[in-house]
Amino acid sequence: MTLLVLALTTILMLLAVLHIAWGIGFWFPLRDEAALARAVIGTPGRQDMPGAVACSLGASALMAAASFLWWAPGLPRDFALALTGAILAGRGVAAWLPAWRRRYPEEPFATLDRRLFGPLCLALGAGFWWLAV
Repeated sequence: MTLLVLALTTILMLLAVLHIAWGIGFWFPLRDEAALARAVIGTPGRQDMPGAVACSLGASALMAAASFLWWAPGLPRDFALALTGAILAGRGVAAWLPAWRRRYPEEPFATLDRRLFGPLCLALGAGFWWLAV
């Protein structure tokens, strides 16, 4: 269990750092804002990344999810883990839904979503659920 908690925390914190970097204008890993927006957002015609506030909110949500992993055992922790797992799993499943694909069809996001983002969210969600039960 400890290894799972450490793995989930590490992944979530790395994703949070990535969101913070994007929020301050560091376009890793593509160095081109328009290309990065097409890769990680997927909205047709999108040429810019979200601003600092939106990226900070994303980073905060990821850090909050990571903090749930370290709460003392009990009902509040189990509820937070189960809810977070459901949200992550829902986002993961969305990668294969036609409605989601119509809303976010831009390449390379669509391909990355089905091959990387969706499976990662499903794996994170499964990890949270495993810890909740």
